[in-house]
Amino acid sequence: MTESILEIMRNKGGYATMKELKEAGIHTRTVKEALEEGLINKIKPGLYKLRDHQRDEYESFVDIHMANENAVICLSSALAYHELTTFNPSKITVAVPNNTDRFELDYPPIDVYFYRENIYKAGITKVDRSYGSFKIYNKPKTVCDMFHYRNKVGEDLAFEGLKNYLDLTEANLNELQEYMKISRVKTVMKPYLKALVSG
Repeated sequence: MTESILEIMRNKGGYATMKELKEAGIHTRTVKEALEEGLINKIKPGLYKLRDHQRDEYESFVDIHMANENAVICLSSALAYHELTTFNPSKITVAVPNNTDRFELDYPPIDVYFYRENIYKAGITKVDRSYGSFKIYNKPKTVCDMFHYRNKVGEDLAFEGLKNYLDLTEANLNELQEYMKISRVKTVMKPYLKALVSG
């Protein structure tokens, strides 16, 4: 019977809700068996994904977006995605609007940051993969957010992100300064920026 779950989920791009499975005639007991056999993973109550589905290293980002479409990949995870650090975070850092109810997942492991509305909205880009999509902050916004949360993520990591961003041919100082204002880090970042640009 678990084979029928796999077929349904393959046809749905590797994801399915409990509601969709029930509508397809799958019993909750069968879902439990598929979980116990390791054929599917539970992302959150009522949302499942196929364990063996051809994807890439960003599938966890898509899982998060499937669980909450307001979630945006931020801070160290976004920094790593943009190749602005060699640091590989053990948890995926995610931003949600301040007024969001508690956001937790069974899988993947996440660190949730609650952003003020104007800081949350700025610099979001959508990335489409063949099996789904996710939201992430662009490079200059990510760098500024790193300084905003430097006490939590570490000043060294924020500085590394800024240095690597400024080394890019696409680096845009005007854009960076706009995000510095939005993320309220103008005073904090100015000395670092001055030293790196003049150096």
